[in-house]
Amino acid sequence: MLEVDALVTAYGQSQVLFGVSFGVRQGEAVTLLGRNGMGKTTTVRSLMGMVRPRGGTIVLEGRPLHGLPSYRVAQAGLGLVPEGRQVFPNLTVRENLVATAARRAGPAEPWTLARVFALFPQLAERRAHFGSQLSGGEQQMLAIGRALMTNPRMLILDEATEGLAPLVRTEIYRAIEGLKASGLAILIIDKDLRALTRIADRHYVLEKGRVVWSGVSAELAANRELQHRYLGV
Repeated sequence: MLEVDALVTAYGQSQVLFGVSFGVRQGEAVTLLGRNGMGKTTTVRSLMGMVRPRGGTIVLEGRPLHGLPSYRVAQAGLGLVPEGRQVFPNLTVRENLVATAARRAGPAEPWTLARVFALFPQLAERRAHFGSQLSGGEQQMLAIGRALMTNPRMLILDEATEGLAPLVRTEIYRAIEGLKASGLAILIIDKDLRALTRIADRHYVLEKGRVVWSGVSAELAANRELQHRYLGV
């Protein structure tokens, strides 16, 4: 589904990514892990065309994405749930969702308002409320629903549970598990290692802009030394 090879990204003279490589298969959930400042968000920004890589390749289902502007990346099928939610505060829940709706070469069963409301019933109840009137958890659900309304081939979740109450995090992870079960490829950046090793198939650990470890959930969960050295848990 997604193949990233030898990705190099810099901001001016400051290089952040040093040859990052990873892949996500169809129907698979994969994580990018690491402490703050190790290059996870820069990797996401590079994937989405928000910053132009200086080297390496990004290929989605055989289509090169490196160097494309963000709107072309979105049209190709990458859907982003950004860090900080970034919902439109002066639009209603319904308007936030309709604003991004697109029927591209996405799933056989397209995402619609009704389907998003079935995934997150709280949004159905708040459909006429403005984005600024929602709780943090509701805004996060809206951000996920908004990305799904683009009918992506693959979904990227950047810190989707950050700052949320435990019960809300559980609800978000329940939704992610359902999306994975439906066959959607998902790339997750988060810090809840216990939840991630339950949900995700494989993991990549970043340290100072390089992939220093990759493996499956059972290996990560059993490797306490790795967790302490690179993840601070």
